[in-house]
Amino acid sequence: MTLTRSDQRTRRRARARALQALYAWDVTGADELLRLTHRLWDDLAVGADERDFAGPVLRFLDRERAAIDRQIEDVTTNWRLERIGAIERCVLRLGVAELSLGDVPTKATIQESVRLAEMFGSDDSAKFVNGVLDAVARRLGRL
Repeated sequence: MTLTRSDQRTRRRARARALQALYAWDVTGADELLRLTHRLWDDLAVGADERDFAGPVLRFLDRERAAIDRQIEDVTTNWRLERIGAIERCVLRLGVAELSLGDVPTKATIQESVRLAEMFGSDDSAKFVNGVLDAVARRLGRL
């Protein structure tokens, strides 16, 4: 499926909104990711198109967080999840969830995750995210 530029922009914004919710959840230690997400998205007036794309990814992440975290830890030798920076950890969780769902081409998921890491983290964050998601995608048989 070929996406229009408008669809691509919507998905990019949706990923950024999902990352904001994950980050808020991660750093505050809130109990319920989805409740926090809805409250944050309501406050930010996140549009329906963005919610339609990001919502299923966050719901999957909420259900499968332990498995997603294990997948990250399996490929990050000498890096416990709690030692990874909050931005990187959230981008990785989001990327692994998207890879696991398989609704988006693997390379697009990795590229957009790297873009998020560049926007909200650093150049080193982007390189780290790229390496980890590449390894996870290979383990999932997606590359």
